[in-house]
Amino acid sequence: MDRRLSAATGENDRAEPLTDDAFLGGALHILQPRSGYRAGLDAVMLAAAVAPVASGAMRVLDAGAGVGTAGLCLARRVPAAEVTLLEREPSLVRVAAENVTRNGLDARVHVIEGEVGAAAAELRGMGLAEESFEHVMANPPFHDEGAGTPPPDARKAQAHAMPEAGLDAWARFLARMAAPQGSATLIHKADALGRLLAALEGRFGAIKVLPLYPREGAPAHRIIVQGTKGSRAPLTLLSGLVLHGAGDGFTPQAQAVLAAGAALPMGPQG
Repeated sequence: MDRRLSAATGENDRAEPLTDDAFLGGALHILQPRSGYRAGLDAVMLAAAVAPVASGAMRVLDAGAGVGTAGLCLARRVPAAEVTLLEREPSLVRVAAENVTRNGLDARVHVIEGEVGAAAAELRGMGLAEESFEHVMANPPFHDEGAGTPPPDARKAQAHAMPEAGLDAWARFLARMAAPQGSATLIHKADALGRLLAALEGRFGAIKVLPLYPREGAPAHRIIVQGTKGSRAPLTLLSGLVLHGAGDGFTPQAQAVLAAGAALPMGPQG
C-alpha cells in the first residue's frame, strides 16, 4: 500500500510517498518513506532483545527512533512498557506519531522531536529527565562520515553515517538517560564490536553480545550488545541466532521473532 504525507522540506512542502508495511506477523502496521532509510529486520531484532523488568512497569527510550518501528515492536510485545520515541527529523516525527495512533498505542508510546546528545536543560524542556528510563535502546548509524560514497538521499545519508567519535556520543547519551542499574541495548554491524565495547566501557557492564548470522557457517553481520548501567560483571558472548535456512527462508527461531513477537535469548539482566 502506498500513501503520501505532506512533509516540510526546507521552504517547500511536498507530498512524500510512504509505504504501509506489516511487522510482527501483521500485529503492527508501519508507515515509512518509500525512499531513504527503511526500518526492517534490525529494528525488530533490537526490540526483541529487550526483556520485561521484574517490577512490571518499564519506561523505555528509543533513541534515534525514525518512524518508531523498534519502539512500537517493543510496546506491542511487552504490554507493561511505556515507550518514548526520540527522533530529530521533523518529517519522521510526524510519521512516527501517526504510526503510534494507527496502532492504538497512544496511551503507552510518546513521540518527541529532539537530538541524541541534547543538553540537560533542552531535555527537560522536552519533558525528558536524565536517569529516568529502565531501558534505553538504539540503532545508531552504521557508517563513519567520509567513508565510502554517501547515499543520494540526504535523510538516508544522515541515518547511515555519523562522525568518527559518534558511537561514544551515543553511548554517553544512553548512559545519561538510563536509570541506575538500568540497561541499554544496541544493534550494529559486527565489525563495529570493538568500537562499541570501547564506547560502553565505564558506563555499562555485564555486557552480553548476541551475534546474528545470515546463514549457518557464515560470519556474523550484525551484533546486539546489551549492558547494565553501573555493573562490573564480565562480558558474556552468547551463542547467537542464524537468520536464514535453506533458500531465502528464515529459520524457525528467526521466524518466531519476526512474525510471532518472540523474545531473543539474551539471558538474565546483569
